[in-house]
Amino acid sequence: MNAIESVNVALDAAPENRGYTIHIGQGLLSRMDLLLPHLPGKKAAIVTNTTVAPLYLEKLRTALAAHQVETFAIILPDGEQYKNRETLNLIFDALLEHRCERKTPLIALGGGVIGDLTGFAAATYLRGVPFIQIPTTLLSQVDSSVGGKTGINHPLGKNMIGAFYQPRLVLTDTTTLATLPDRELRAGMAEVIKYGLIHDAAFFDWLEHHIKQLLARDSTAMNYAIRRSCEVKAEIVSLDERENGLRALLNLGHTFGHAIENAMGYGSWLHGEAVAAGTLMAADLSRRLQRITLRDVDRIRCLFENTGLPVKGPRLSPDRYLESMQLDKKVKDGAIRFILLDRIGKASLDDAVPAPLLLETLSACVADA
Repeated sequence: MNAIESVNVALDAAPENRGYTIHIGQGLLSRMDLLLPHLPGKKAAIVTNTTVAPLYLEKLRTALAAHQVETFAIILPDGEQYKNRETLNLIFDALLEHRCERKTPLIALGGGVIGDLTGFAAATYLRGVPFIQIPTTLLSQVDSSVGGKTGINHPLGKNMIGAFYQPRLVLTDTTTLATLPDRELRAGMAEVIKYGLIHDAAFFDWLEHHIKQLLARDSTAMNYAIRRSCEVKAEIVSLDERENGLRALLNLGHTFGHAIENAMGYGSWLHGEAVAAGTLMAADLSRRLQRITLRDVDRIRCLFENTGLPVKGPRLSPDRYLESMQLDKKVKDGAIRFILLDRIGKASLDDAVPAPLLLETLSACVADA
């Protein structure tokens, strides 16, 4: 039996212990001993998409059927552009048609879009039903499946409608990365790099030295990168579940990145690609505020370039960036709040960025025409 690594997400400070475990390893789609204890009944809904379903849906359904668990599948279209209320209603339609009850769990089998949609449906159907994450992309395995953020996009802003709703279990089968397109793998690495930048300088150093192995999908390197990313996120989420302060640091690069996604149209840039460009913008702004050095910025740029990710945003006007950034969830009293770097390995929240410096960054960090 393949080795399994586990990371606990501790939420003991809540009225009741809603903590859960992230299991990481190869072949976990067949490990019903890990999944069955979190199924309260003998019926489950599996939410997936048209890309993942042909690869892994039948394997999961067959394994559950061997333990007398009845399942039905809800297969959604694939893509960020479908993370909306129309697609969400397809989940509700299926749950109602199958007369699902409060103990019918929803299992998210897919990437970040599937996880966010399924989690939001679970949070709101019958005012809350059990929810399990089985992430199949690197980005979802290191980031979106952990922490309980769920939601949908709105034409005016990304992830502006949603709920905090924790899964009962995260089952990360790293063998699913074998079928992940290279572009998606690189996009997921943007979130991995983020953890080193905000919380662990030694991990950032390790990534600089092991990026070739990660892009080659070396299992030992990949398992470590996933586990360390989950450990950092679990630590932060356990201290600030609902993003009242510390958890906002997980959004390094996202204020700029979400603006790129919104302005360019959801799905044009992958989330990780937008976050990569946004992180370089945040680094540039941090340098202009004399928080980090030019050498720090060069190190960050070099790692993203070696990962094959964009280091400049699309050529949009500063006004267009600012318009989209005003819709960021961290805006407070009309002021955009930024996650900036104090050094590699430490970030902080700043709501007093001088407008001239921000405009300089927006002008300097876009691609040439």
